[in-house]
Amino acid sequence: MLIRPVPMSAPRRATLFTNGSNQAIRIPRDFELTGKEALIRKDGDRLIIEPVPPPRLLAVLATLEPIDEAFPDVQDPVPEPVEL
Repeated sequence: MLIRPVPMSAPRRATLFTNGSNQAIRIPRDFELTGKEALIRKDGDRLIIEPVPPPRLLAVLATLEPIDEAFPDVQDPVPEPVEL
């Protein structure tokens, strides 16, 4: 299996500013991330910002309350034979 790397886009200048006691960056529209949160980390002098991945199905299911109701009986008739 051949895995091709995703091509990097050309670098762009972004504006840094202070928001309270934090430094912030204005992200150009064509670099917008989805969602309301991002993961941020440093790799040497690089600052890497990535979207937070969506929750895994098992994590979502673990937040659900158990169902106390009994499931109704469902009739499951045998299907009629089909000639092919």
